[in-house]
Amino acid sequence: MALPPSATRAARLDRLRGLYALVGGGDPLAQAAQALDGGAAVLQLRVKELSDGELLRVATRLVALARGRALVIVNDRADLAVLAGADGVHVGEEDLPVAAARGVAGPDLLVGRSTRTLAEGLAALAAGADHVGFGPVFATTTKRIVEPPRGLALLAEVAGRLPAPVVAIGGIGLDTIGPVAAAGAAAAAVIGALFDDADPRQQAAALAAAFAAGRRAP
Repeated sequence: MALPPSATRAARLDRLRGLYALVGGGDPLAQAAQALDGGAAVLQLRVKELSDGELLRVATRLVALARGRALVIVNDRADLAVLAGADGVHVGEEDLPVAAARGVAGPDLLVGRSTRTLAEGLAALAAGADHVGFGPVFATTTKRIVEPPRGLALLAEVAGRLPAPVVAIGGIGLDTIGPVAAAGAAAAAVIGALFDDADPRQQAAALAAAFAAGRRAP
């Protein structure tokens, strides 16, 4: 159900800009701290192997760590996003439908949806999503995805035609994040190019700066 956005939700959506760091692995809180220190504007908690109780504890601590610095989005679990006091939830093709996630999240939390096409993006917004993740923009080995890379031209078309922020995802690194921003993406989701680096803090700062420069490009 598409609930009218509250002032809180509108303010959160306005902050969905810049470097979007996907944190998980063995120590998501340490990753989050590094990304925050480098200037990440959004953190998505994406952990599959924890129990519900452990995931809630991590999400709650992540919200406290990021307060006043970045948005916190919980992957898949709208219920835990609400309980942890997060800013939103992101659902994929095999997760809760957007309308169901919105029903749990209520009027204040953001709901994002993974999409591959413009039609999927429009359907997600009609069902109650606030923004969409779009990709893979480039080839990626971080997540098994059957679909071929969408490329910058299709990203630009989707970003230009959707009346909502688009988060680009898939194979984005320091050499491509600027062009992704120039194509119209509101944010760029990064994991491998950020945390595989020897100094994630420095890499996050470089990625954030390159994205900002891309947004300013004529």
